[in-house]
Amino acid sequence: MAALLDIRNLTVAFDTAAGPFKAVDGIDITIDPREVLAIVGESGSGKSVAMLAVMGLLPNTAKVTADVMQFDGQDMLPMTDREKRQIIGREITMIFQEPMASLNPCYTVGFQIEEVLTRILGMSPRDARTRAIELFEAVGIPDPAERLGSYPHQMSGGQCQRVMIAIAIACNPKLLIADEPTTALDVTIQKQILDLLMDLQEKHGMGLIIITHDMGVVAETADRVVVQYQGKKMEEADVLSLFEAPKNAYTRALLSALPENATGSRLSTVSDFMAAHQGEGA
Repeated sequence: MAALLDIRNLTVAFDTAAGPFKAVDGIDITIDPREVLAIVGESGSGKSVAMLAVMGLLPNTAKVTADVMQFDGQDMLPMTDREKRQIIGREITMIFQEPMASLNPCYTVGFQIEEVLTRILGMSPRDARTRAIELFEAVGIPDPAERLGSYPHQMSGGQCQRVMIAIAIACNPKLLIADEPTTALDVTIQKQILDLLMDLQEKHGMGLIIITHDMGVVAETADRVVVQYQGKKMEEADVLSLFEAPKNAYTRALLSALPENATGSRLSTVSDFMAAHQGEGA
């Protein structure tokens, strides 16, 4: 089976006063159709930056290079911005961190989802409203017709996350990227959002990339896992193999940091662990 997304030797560098800083340093990422891939690592490991590079959403100060960047058999490297816009936002979509900050506070949530439908799919305003109600129903927003008139501040964090998911699936994408989809949500709502994402992924047959630092989310959702640290890929494995027999020292550090794996009165930091196991399982 051909990969849905195939990226080889992706590097993202930013110019700084001290010279170029590599936020992503030569990583490879592939995902197959209908597969759930988790990209895991601590904050600053380059997880989000790598996916923002794929989406073309990094600032001009970022220098993005790759040997291969293909989506659904199409080579994205030589594409113009216009050509990429036929894919980004339609066939590849992204749920961003912190839904309250991602939605525009000046417009109703209905306007924001209907804008996607009219601009990208060319729907009439009437059809876009009907489709928006259907999407709100699909993501479990109660009283969807009434909720279209709400502003983001009038909705809870969980409801705003559902709105972001509705916007992301509006065009029936082939690949959905969810960046920390449960951040700042309480445990009950986290479970609901994860269940919703998995239900939608199964129903629509999407590829799904979940970016997270939460190994519990990885265990619950992923088929395969990529572990990143300081912009590099440390390990890649199917989820069962990763939890049962992690090969890399950093992966073992992440797993040892889980509360159920804690021993003694002092929890070692990941940095402590890496220093103690330097050179192991690279």
